[in-house]
Amino acid sequence: MTNAELSPDDLLKLDNQVCFALVTAARNVVGLYRPILEPLGLTHPQYLVMLALWERSPRSLRELAAELALEPATLSPLVKRLEAQDLVTRSRRDDDERVLDVRLTEAGRRLRAQALEVPGKVMASVGTDAAALLALRDALQPFAGAR
Repeated sequence: MTNAELSPDDLLKLDNQVCFALVTAARNVVGLYRPILEPLGLTHPQYLVMLALWERSPRSLRELAAELALEPATLSPLVKRLEAQDLVTRSRRDDDERVLDVRLTEAGRRLRAQALEVPGKVMASVGTDAAALLALRDALQPFAGAR
């Protein structure tokens, strides 16, 4: 249906709202990941932190928060829980005590090998392939905003 075919009342229907579709999809995606991440001992937000650290470690808490589009105050408890699991360490920089660095532990680096199975399990559970997921990711970019 094109915009010309939608009445003003149609534009306000819940099922026609992009925001509703995105919120619903996000909730369902997190639910989909839950049983896949459970054997790794990670929640979905913790998995995102680990993904960023597997790309580059160490990182400052602020840099990590910016990469994940989170506030440092929101990220800090996630990192503390990962530290309690011995997956990361937190330490102040010697040259600037204001900067808190987060780095992978050996256990955190080893967990990556198990995590390599996650994308395949996600694709299998929704019956899609990597190309379709990448196309979906690319279609969502206008809604992701500048990072």
